[in-house]
Amino acid sequence: MNEAQIGVTGLAVMGRNLARNLARHGHTVALHNRSPERTRSLVAAHGDDGRFVPSESMPDFVASLERPRALIVMVKAGDPTDAVIDELVPLLDEGDIVIDCGNAHYTDTRRREAALRERGLHFVGCGVSGGEEGALNGPSIMPGGSAQSYEKLGPIFESIAAQVDGTPCCVHVGPDGAGHFVKMVHNGIEYADMQLIAEAYDLLRTGLGASSPRRTTCCAPASARNPPRSPTSFGRGTRATSSRS
Repeated sequence: MNEAQIGVTGLAVMGRNLARNLARHGHTVALHNRSPERTRSLVAAHGDDGRFVPSESMPDFVASLERPRALIVMVKAGDPTDAVIDELVPLLDEGDIVIDCGNAHYTDTRRREAALRERGLHFVGCGVSGGEEGALNGPSIMPGGSAQSYEKLGPIFESIAAQVDGTPCCVHVGPDGAGHFVKMVHNGIEYADMQLIAEAYDLLRTGLGASSPRRTTCCAPASARNPPRSPTSFGRGTRATSSRS
């Protein structure tokens, strides 16, 4: 065994798509879910995405990973995350890495990182942005934890992250809870922008009585409202046309 480079436990939509993304990029991925049916269905439906190593028990899941082990936990934040960690830790060895890619509060991440560090383990709180589509096709990834853990995780995460001008949207953002802290700030900005758009749209509708097409145009990106014009429609071209008329 010991053949998988990274593992994912928790195969709801986000975990499932993240595992598929990893496999599509050439990584051998260990799979585990509390209910084995989800593991079987992923392999049955998407086994051609890459190489998966499915397991139906936590001990088998851990045993399928090369050392130092890297295991992604993708379950609901809070008590469910703690329950999975408590089940994992007795099975791990010094130097192994547990990665929480859920939406944990950064203070919980700091607590977990300190507890696992005392046992010689690395704990990485990792923000993942992009939703289920991003998880499959390229998310923004914000890992915290130790610099040593990023030496192993960095090449893997950078290979599956979204790319902008050839640069992966992934960087080690800092120690212990930094990854989930950055994700919290990211979410705050994102939802504030959404609220601003919604309130502006409502003001146009209720305050100015603007029609639906007009409201849509006002709330569209600037590039959509003002498409580039040809050189003859502005600047010297416009003046030259006027002087001839």
